[in-house]
Amino acid sequence: MPHIVILIARDASFEKWKYFLDEIAKVWAQQGVRVTVQRGPGPFIEADLAVLHVDLTIVPADHMAFLARYPRVINGAVSDISKRRISRQIVERGEAYEGPVIEKTNWNSGSWRERERFGGRNRWRRLIDGIRGQLPWPYRASIATGEYPILPSIQQVPWMVWKNRDLVVERYLCERQQEFFCLRTWMFLGDQETNSLSFSHQPVVKLESVVRREVVPLVPPELRELRRQLGFDFGKFDYGIVDGRVVLYDANRTPTLGPMKPEQFLPRIRLLARGLNAFLPAEKAVCWG
Repeated sequence: MPHIVILIARDASFEKWKYFLDEIAKVWAQQGVRVTVQRGPGPFIEADLAVLHVDLTIVPADHMAFLARYPRVINGAVSDISKRRISRQIVERGEAYEGPVIEKTNWNSGSWRERERFGGRNRWRRLIDGIRGQLPWPYRASIATGEYPILPSIQQVPWMVWKNRDLVVERYLCERQQEFFCLRTWMFLGDQETNSLSFSHQPVVKLESVVRREVVPLVPPELRELRRQLGFDFGKFDYGIVDGRVVLYDANRTPTLGPMKPEQFLPRIRLLARGLNAFLPAEKAVCWG
């Protein structure tokens, strides 16, 4: 049976944040696959396949160097998921754009993972973070999820936002159906995938605000092309369809279950687990029965 190495960040926990991949790996192990979780670069471990699962916006260079020794790496081309790398909606100061805009952090998930990893290492960093946390939004480099300001026009963006390179301004393009704001979620591993549509009364759709969710069978070809361009083998894309065009809101290589229990996602987890065979030679393929 194959041996899989999953690389996570130094001092990280694979279980703490209830990652989808943790649950998927449990399904692999039930099928006899050997799974090793490696915390940060270390001595080389012989394996058939490695998985990049570092929950940081930009993967440190030494982590990427460690993975380079493996014959195949899931998400090996996805070292940077910052908004400036992923987003196609970013606008710059003075740009001729008419319409609402939304302010976000350049870092993934409001930079909470970076703050958790680096923020407590010295008292000066903790002091600076404490001060910045009390400042108005434009001066902060990170925010609590769900606080993204939406403004009627680019002219109303505070000048401090344009000066803060940790922030970005995007066109606010949200899919609408009747009275609902909509968010589509595509999860995939290799050739296996799930696709859903969530409905909310909130202009920024979050898990806790969803009032209804349904399965959507069709994944737009444009989204598949974006996946190819960005190099994703495994992950979650949040997107919408606005005026007939696909709008990618977020691309995440380390998706979590959030407050949901694994049992609620078990069919999806079992389906995605089968995508492992897309990365293994035929003689190492898992027989799913």
